[in-house]
Amino acid sequence: MSLLERLNQDMKQAMKNKEKDRLTVIRMVKASLQNEAIKLGKSELTEEEELTVLSREVKQRKDSLQEFENAGRSDLVEKVQNEINILNDYMPEQLSEEELLEIIKQTIAEVNATSKAEMGKVMGAIMPKVKGKADGSLVNKLVQQQLL
Repeated sequence: MSLLERLNQDMKQAMKNKEKDRLTVIRMVKASLQNEAIKLGKSELTEEEELTVLSREVKQRKDSLQEFENAGRSDLVEKVQNEINILNDYMPEQLSEEELLEIIKQTIAEVNATSKAEMGKVMGAIMPKVKGKADGSLVNKLVQQQLL
């Protein structure tokens, strides 16, 4: 089942169950997916493009969450955290730190990186492999630890 089909089913279910917050998030994601399709001039997005949109939505909310926490807005923190949880239902399963480290070590060996100066080359090779399955900041931190 495609992401759009799943969103449509979940949207109907959220309407029946009167889950206002879930319905709002699903509608926002659907709108983002449709806007991306229009921007790319396509009628349908590939799975990878859908994942990119979902990842962007999660990242935006995580950034907002950080800002709200810094501002002491606990009312908004709770709302945004709930949105992140709903979005995570549609994301692929996240890689564990051990699995991520294994991929990082393999990629470093593939590109023959030996110093932090080659960080960009390593990150460029890793990110497509872990797209949507790992947080970019965590990947960056782990790569820096490996490239001493």
